[in-house]
Amino acid sequence: MAAITIDRIVKKFSGQTVLQDLSLHIPDGSFYTLLGPSGCGKTTLLRCIAGFYEPDGGQLRFDQDDMTRVPTHHRDIGMVFQDYALFPDKTAFDNVAYGLRARRVASAEITRRVNEALDKVGLSALMQRYPAQMSGGQRQRVALARALVIRPRVLLMDEPLSNLDAKMRLQMRDVILDLVREAHITTVFVTHDQEEALAMSDRIAIMDRGTIAQLGTPEDLYGQPVNAYVADFIGSANVIPVQVLSYEGGPAGTLASTEAGDLPRVRYRLGEQTLDGIRGSETLNGQQGILIARPEELSLMAPAPLVPNAIAGQVLRRQYLGFKTAYRVRLQDGLEIRVELHTGNMVAKFREGDAVQVLISAASRVVAA
Repeated sequence: MAAITIDRIVKKFSGQTVLQDLSLHIPDGSFYTLLGPSGCGKTTLLRCIAGFYEPDGGQLRFDQDDMTRVPTHHRDIGMVFQDYALFPDKTAFDNVAYGLRARRVASAEITRRVNEALDKVGLSALMQRYPAQMSGGQRQRVALARALVIRPRVLLMDEPLSNLDAKMRLQMRDVILDLVREAHITTVFVTHDQEEALAMSDRIAIMDRGTIAQLGTPEDLYGQPVNAYVADFIGSANVIPVQVLSYEGGPAGTLASTEAGDLPRVRYRLGEQTLDGIRGSETLNGQQGILIARPEELSLMAPAPLVPNAIAGQVLRRQYLGFKTAYRVRLQDGLEIRVELHTGNMVAKFREGDAVQVLISAASRVVAA
């Protein structure tokens, strides 16, 4: 097991910089996820950690060991690929045993450890089957057992659940977490699926064009996004340009300071209404800001009387989704906003075409534009 330190890594392809002076520390035994859209650099970073790519600058360490230019087969890593990468001519047992045989582990020990690994992933009864005789979920379990059986210092996983159906993905999340927690293996997990990242990670690094846009716990990233990119990638969010009127601690600030421990406030204009929120950026650039309002944090009310921190609108669409009802509402200035209400008596009263007012939480954040 090992902590991973990535110190100002640079990676270029054909003169194009894919990783830009990127630094990250991953503590021993933690489950870190690299999250972002295609092309953001997450898989490139994982392949630098694995040794498949050699960085053009910077340093990579496992604990205090410099691994920057150490060949992959000397890094003591386990790797789980998106396409499983199993040997088609080997049984499940022999696929899992491959790494141990390459390390010249004694035959009796190989048998014991492979049987134990396959038992942990629930495949003891299928150890003599070939990959072609298995389902996608079973092949992925073999790949996971093969990566873990060598007891690596670091486990790397490159979108390992993307080829599975929705039900199997949920099952495999639990299998992966149970196994890596039990083994206390430092794990780096790459995905573009925000739900996977939120459900599985100790911490998440959201990547954007070769840099880390924000690093934090799932709760931090969801509740305190630093910018509109992060807010829109983690969960769904209404991202709305607003005019900043005043905020605490800034050049436009006229608001009184809050008590110690409170979040700094901001006052902004949306349409014709003046609203209050939370300042989500250390610096707001002049009078331009971005309101980040999550649909589940909003409420719908009758159009009158007008209440504080609300703006008038009209329901364009209503979608019943069982545990919640989703609305699309056009605000008075023509902007559209999404609202999600938990299903109940109050939800049913609003129909398409109804005039409403949207109550925007005073805890909604305004970040720099």
